[in-house]
Amino acid sequence: MNTTASPVPRPAPLIRWLAGLALAAPVWFWAYQHLTDFADAVLSLTGLTRQSALGEALHFFFFDTPKVLLLLTGIVFVMGIVQTFFAPERTRALLAGKRTGVGNVLAALLGIVTPFCSCSAVPLFIGLLSAGVPLGITFSFLISAPMVNEVALALLFGMFGWKVAGLYLGMGLLVAIVSGLVIGRLGMEKHLEDWVQAIARGDAAPVQDEGLNWVQRFEAGWSHVREIVGKVWPYVIVGIALGAGIHGYVPEDFMASIMGRDAWWSVPVAVLLGVPMYTNAAGVIPIVEALIGKGAALGTVLAFMMSVIALSAPEMIILRKALKPRLIATFAGVVALGILLVGYVFNLVL
Repeated sequence: MNTTASPVPRPAPLIRWLAGLALAAPVWFWAYQHLTDFADAVLSLTGLTRQSALGEALHFFFFDTPKVLLLLTGIVFVMGIVQTFFAPERTRALLAGKRTGVGNVLAALLGIVTPFCSCSAVPLFIGLLSAGVPLGITFSFLISAPMVNEVALALLFGMFGWKVAGLYLGMGLLVAIVSGLVIGRLGMEKHLEDWVQAIARGDAAPVQDEGLNWVQRFEAGWSHVREIVGKVWPYVIVGIALGAGIHGYVPEDFMASIMGRDAWWSVPVAVLLGVPMYTNAAGVIPIVEALIGKGAALGTVLAFMMSVIALSAPEMIILRKALKPRLIATFAGVVALGILLVGYVFNLVL
């Protein structure tokens, strides 16, 4: 008698997804919490220490690369699932029911509680665009997220008091809100890259159907990751590599001598010096303290700080995958003008 063993039943797709996410989520959070340990361990293999310029640059690269890629993957996956509930057209309709300015204010306020550096904010910026959020509102978030956050405010308060922290908060939000409004009014959606426009229109997204089951929603999220992360990751690597190199070799004394001069051109020079750099608020504020201790003007140094964390060259490299050159130039120009205003106001009133 021929007996055939019954095939072992495979778990239902939903069970597999839930089990996979139950395993992946804690691994993701554990990895994110141990980025410094990872960077320390990898750097130790090179025989270098953070006391050297090359060691500090490499440590920065080893820390920030997995951080940004982890954020990019997690945020894009979640946004892909969210898209299955709200089609871009529906999202636009909901936002259209409010004044544009309200959306810009809310986006800027959201940025305060997201302590990302500029390159880490880009994944959520792309996710918001792909969900159909208007361009100007997404730019308000992109500017506010790295520039005005609780880390920056806490450190500024501890170093310079509540007046400086409060003025920085107000001026930073003003730059984010007004810049987003200006960019939104210019109607530059056509200067998004074609693949971003396609996602925003829904052409590249899965069919939006409220009857989708959770397996289809999870699959849509993973498809979103493959589509966006697959396109953006080379720019992330190149951008962080550039920022790490500059981060390890920037001559602080030279910048202090330039920003300490009592001249009208010190603020624009500080902004120009800050753009090629790349770090987050926690990394740049100690530099701000050191520069002020060497005699640099507060407004000039804060303009430098804002340009470092809101208008960095590595950020532009990463954004280039999603934005065409004219939109990048407009974004940089509008934000730079706002930062210049902040620098001059600080130097005038303090």
